[in-house]
Amino acid sequence: MANRSDTKTRILDAAEKLFAERGFSETSLRLITSKAEVNLASVNYHFGSKKELIRAVLARYLDVVMPAAAEAIFAVREADANASLDDIFGCLVNPLLDLNHVRTDGTTTFLRLLGRGYIESQGHLRWFITAHYGKYLGKFVHAVGASTPHIPPAEMFWRLHFTLGTVVFTMASADALNEIAAADFGEHNDIEAVIRKVIPYLSAGVSVPVK
Repeated sequence: MANRSDTKTRILDAAEKLFAERGFSETSLRLITSKAEVNLASVNYHFGSKKELIRAVLARYLDVVMPAAAEAIFAVREADANASLDDIFGCLVNPLLDLNHVRTDGTTTFLRLLGRGYIESQGHLRWFITAHYGKYLGKFVHAVGASTPHIPPAEMFWRLHFTLGTVVFTMASADALNEIAAADFGEHNDIEAVIRKVIPYLSAGVSVPVK
């Protein structure tokens, strides 16, 4: 008989895969229990609700990437108080890529899950991220603001959300985009190449002067 830890991990693994493929709204607990080969009581015991399960799936990644990104940003700004926006966004690359050590294809999976959370209006997930990882988000926003002092806070609010939307769309369409790039331009990109391609675009969009 599997122990409680094994059961919890099986539920998380099954939920993660289904959430990434189908989305949160379209994935039922019944489908998750079937894939994990557990009963509904096990899900209720370990997580209590579907919302808590969604948060637990994201937490496996957020617990790793958020502190690592904040540490990288701190190191860059310690070395250069006037670090560019490219440098700040660049601090996210290695922490994101390191998620592949957490789970196979962890980087892509995490970004897709994050995108699902915003596309599907999972308000509880936004609250969860802000409540549990707000100090890390605050450091990122502060670093971006310090690199672009000419952008008013209200405008920065919109630009960072546009940035998130760009990342969500890019990651949700990454497979199709890579196929087109390979067929039309002979490019063969992995996930790191895609992330690095989008950074200059994001930096330019966030830092362009307000008219």
